[in-house]
Amino acid sequence: MTSDATIKVDLCFHLRGEHIPVDHGYALYSALSRVLPLIHDDLQVGVRLIRGRYIGGGILDISPHSELILRLPAASLPPYLKLAGKSIEIFGQTLCIGVPKARGLIPSVALAAHLVSIRNGNDQARFETEMKNQMAALGVNGRITVGRRRTFEVHSKQVVGYSLMVSELTAGESIALQESGLGGRRKMGCGFFEPWEA
Repeated sequence: MTSDATIKVDLCFHLRGEHIPVDHGYALYSALSRVLPLIHDDLQVGVRLIRGRYIGGGILDISPHSELILRLPAASLPPYLKLAGKSIEIFGQTLCIGVPKARGLIPSVALAAHLVSIRNGNDQARFETEMKNQMAALGVNGRITVGRRRTFEVHSKQVVGYSLMVSELTAGESIALQESGLGGRRKMGCGFFEPWEA
């Protein structure tokens, strides 16, 4: 059972800016590390990819609803609150980080992640097997649906990942999966699960 000290929440910051590339996970992590170095060694934090309005050419327009969201233990919030009021730069574009608010995780029978990656994950069958193994290690059952194959850049190299949905979850399994995530590169936007809406 998860203790109060390790219960995870989403720390959400409003963002202001113009536009960023769709493929911004590594750049976002690098920018956050420059402003708040402790994130580099924090094994408990996950970062959600920023959402915005797609305007073509691989570019997202930062909308009034765009947020920077970090998922981390509630007990670890205080140092991350220092991001409020800071500016980060992603591919030459400045994003201003606003006032934070914390949100509890919401159980859902189905969860989706925009991008999940594993080492040597080019083979979809191997990827699906690894996802099932990781879920079993968490004590999480559910039906896996592997979605679109995606590539993203890390250290100037192209890495393969997949969108993923896990359905038929109990409330406890849903929270466990959101708290732990699946796969690697969690600080670069991978393995970040949220309730799926049809």
